[in-house]
Amino acid sequence: MALFTIADLHLSFGADKPMDVFPGWKDYTERLEKNWRAVVNEQDTVVIAGDISWAMKLEETEKDFTFLQSLPGRKLLLKGNHDYWWTTRKKMESFLQEKGFTSLSILFNSAEIVDGMSVCGTRGWFYDAESDADKKILNREVGRLNTSIALAKATGLEPVVFLHYPPVYGGEECEEILQVLLDLDIKRCYYGHIHGGNAAKKAVMGSYKGVTFQLISCDYTGFMPVLVR
Repeated sequence: MALFTIADLHLSFGADKPMDVFPGWKDYTERLEKNWRAVVNEQDTVVIAGDISWAMKLEETEKDFTFLQSLPGRKLLLKGNHDYWWTTRKKMESFLQEKGFTSLSILFNSAEIVDGMSVCGTRGWFYDAESDADKKILNREVGRLNTSIALAKATGLEPVVFLHYPPVYGGEECEEILQVLLDLDIKRCYYGHIHGGNAAKKAVMGSYKGVTFQLISCDYTGFMPVLVR
């Protein structure tokens, strides 16, 4: 068994939101599938760290989830800022069960044991949240991250954190999220959200204040799942 991760698939099989209008995204689903099948086996797990589907409603994700179901391995789904279809855990799990998406699971206020590690995380939020509404969301995300890491630590295994938003970017910090990672002695954090070569140049990669960060947005990785272990 192995653990992989990737973010920002932006699937649109059931929505009129083609990503191949952007540079570097031509035929990306075909490339993603080819790469995925080349490295991921049925016994492996892939954490998909947000921006999974352009669907606006849960029922509109069916074609995108059918694509994911067809790929090898178990998939743990984490919320991103464009996952407008995201709803309550109960509704999502009922939908996955009803449609037979047996390889898809939700990572939300929870942790999952994978190959001797404990997978945890949340969406995160902007590093420059200033409005009352933004601060409210950020505080909620901090709570969810604390809950998820606590559950991960309770297993006695190494907690590995996955976020959608980067906790640090371009010399700026989302202090509240970063402080959780530091306080709880997290050593590894994977994140997405950042697109394009110029934006990726500002992404923090490697060790920062004792935490090893890695950008995993799919256009950055060449539409290739990244091996965690």
